[in-house]
Amino acid sequence: MGIYVLLFNAGTDSEGIHTLKVNDQNVVLMFENEDDATRFGLMLEAQDFPSPTVEEFDQDEIEEFCQGVNYDCRLVPEGTLAVPPEGRVEQLDWDPDRPSDAQIPDSQSDLAAEAKGLSEADLDRMRRQLEKLL
Repeated sequence: MGIYVLLFNAGTDSEGIHTLKVNDQNVVLMFENEDDATRFGLMLEAQDFPSPTVEEFDQDEIEEFCQGVNYDCRLVPEGTLAVPPEGRVEQLDWDPDRPSDAQIPDSQSDLAAEAKGLSEADLDRMRRQLEKLL
């Protein structure tokens, strides 16, 4: 099933995925509906976040990614008006000026793969899935 997530600096070496901090746990929101994800992204921009890009992924792929980096993920059902929290964390895990390491499913970096514990076969499968999106 295709879901939508918010990415910052999409398609660059410093790509990052939007997460919420809930009880010291990073949570990735997976939107069923692209318009709902876009609306959430616009609300983030209104809170002075960088402009996010809404990207479609296979739900299983995002769940695997989250499991690999010890993030939680939550499905946002279609028609749900998700609203970003008022507060922001002071220290971001993501730095827009440095290449990503474990911010999004990244099959291009062997170092990132080792950090996530992915096998070469997993990387090849993810690479094929990402190439299909392009």
